[in-house]
Amino acid sequence: MSSAIIRTGGQQYRVAAGDVLRLANIAGDAGQDVVFDEVLALLGDGSSEAAKLGQPLVQGAKVTAQIVRHGRGEKLVIFKFRRRKRFKRKNGHRQNFTEVKITGISA
Repeated sequence: MSSAIIRTGGQQYRVAAGDVLRLANIAGDAGQDVVFDEVLALLGDGSSEAAKLGQPLVQGAKVTAQIVRHGRGEKLVIFKFRRRKRFKRKNGHRQNFTEVKITGISA
């Protein structure tokens, strides 16, 4: 299979072998292997392979990945303002992430 759709951290991602993704925080150290077993679909390469869709998950399918690093994203500024009320609030946020490299997709 050339690519798959997985679900992790409440979001869905289309992945292929060799892809590097930024996901929500995953427990583990850099260099450790991770297995994603919530595979929603296996997509063929368009030639002879047909796509396998899960209902809701594809049975026995899994995607393996390796944790590259942990980090924090860009700073987001949250600014609240009410005109004519002398109300201003400024806040910031940096989301934690885990960068993973997809090593394989198995049906």
